[in-house]
Amino acid sequence: MKGGKNGNGHFESVLQADVPKSRDGKHKQIVEQLLRELSELKPGMAMKIPLAELPDSKENIRSALTRAANQRQIRVATSSNDEHLFVWRKHVANEI
Repeated sequence: MKGGKNGNGHFESVLQADVPKSRDGKHKQIVEQLLRELSELKPGMAMKIPLAELPDSKENIRSALTRAANQRQIRVATSSNDEHLFVWRKHVANEI
């Protein structure tokens, strides 16, 4: 059910019950795959991901990965060159 215009405002209003509660961003699939593989990565190792295999720019993937990792309280680090994105898990001294 649509609520129509909100007073004199430009934007439409909707019932809160009709508002999506989760966000499946366009990077969800690659981010989930990276986090899954990251969880299996041995300490001291980094994933080497060809940029050509990423569905978007390395900057956008890196941002999406960092946001998702932060939500899960996973500390990640990244680096890149002209051909690869490198991702590894940051370890605190007592985690190793």
